[in-house]
Amino acid sequence: MKTVVLTMLALIAFAGNSILCRLALGDNAIDATSFTAIRLISGIVVLFVILFITKSNVKDDATKGSWKASLMLFIYAITFSYAYISLETGVGALILFGSVQITMILTGIFLGNRLHKIEWLGVITAFVGFVYLVMPGVSAPPLLGFILMAIAGISWGFYTLAGKGSVNPLSDTAYNFLRTLPFLILILALTFEHTSLTNKGVMLAIASGGLTSGIGYTIWYAALKHITVIQAAVVQLLVPVLATLAGIIFAREILSLHFIISSIMILGGVLAVILGKHYFVNKQT
Repeated sequence: MKTVVLTMLALIAFAGNSILCRLALGDNAIDATSFTAIRLISGIVVLFVILFITKSNVKDDATKGSWKASLMLFIYAITFSYAYISLETGVGALILFGSVQITMILTGIFLGNRLHKIEWLGVITAFVGFVYLVMPGVSAPPLLGFILMAIAGISWGFYTLAGKGSVNPLSDTAYNFLRTLPFLILILALTFEHTSLTNKGVMLAIASGGLTSGIGYTIWYAALKHITVIQAAVVQLLVPVLATLAGIIFAREILSLHFIISSIMILGGVLAVILGKHYFVNKQT
């Protein structure tokens, strides 16, 4: 139950990032680089405050993240922001987490993970529901936005894989965020002339960084300790569903039969993948 709760909270945070980013950049409330910088810096502040409050005395470098994970985090964050300048929330979520799934599932198979028939059925069902959710009636996304979001998804996939071995999720996440500072300084220097800030944009970036990113990613790292690579890949397919639901609530979009059918397909497929291997292993033993 603890793993389920942690996973759901993390997925809600992921969906929250899409909504917050699109609200900020879609309305031109802030430029993409500033949004990314404020988002990551807010995450750093919140995470290290939590470390101080919990009195986590981290001395082992193994619990301080890595430069590789930090680079993946930065690439994800900056391409995610620039992609949402032109992409709609649902389309962006599809491209992002579709890329994540491809990255993680292919990596899992490459590492020797074999799927049972019921798991394959779950994967296929979830993907079909995933595509059905966003493709019909949605115009083709801009090529540049598609490429940027695909890069963001691949980067997030590798960042997720880096978190599988985390022994201290809070510390690893905090130091991964901290290590993005040199990359931020460089990109800010290159785009300084295009800076555009409003109070609304700054507040949305802070919320994205402190809540849905900093705390959300820590929760995700904690959940990753108890689920397989394949489970982590497929369960993230829920994020577009949650993002669409948030759009219904905050953007007054209409709840349609199309949304209900696709949600059932995705949720059913995810459930099959999560429970499939456990059920058949127990059956064999």
